[in-house]
Amino acid sequence: MRIHFPHFTSHYNGEKNLTFEGTLQPFPAMPVYKVSIEYRGNSMPKVKVLEPTLVEKPPHYYHQLGCLCLYKPDNFNWTATKPISNYIIPWTSCWLYFYEVWKGNGIWLGPEASHGINTEKYE
Repeated sequence: MRIHFPHFTSHYNGEKNLTFEGTLQPFPAMPVYKVSIEYRGNSMPKVKVLEPTLVEKPPHYYHQLGCLCLYKPDNFNWTATKPISNYIIPWTSCWLYFYEVWKGNGIWLGPEASHGINTEKYE
């Protein structure tokens, strides 16, 4: 993370969890977003938008957890060996881009997968 995204800070929040915080701007004309990414080893990282506040009930979002849905857990197996900087940061930036487009036209133009309410992999 430090090499690819030096503007992100990090701090431990528990024995094994490491949280990164920083800003992403998916496109120059779009807002700058402050995000947090909680790295949890082999468990799916939790990605939250801290600022600005997202609209109520955005698509592709775990509403009960307040986290972005960046990928379908059945289609991608997160492991501790996968770098946050190679996967989660780019996917978060894409999510923010598609979110901004969705706010403008009501259509999610990004990739989609059917969702069931399964937060088990986040726990």
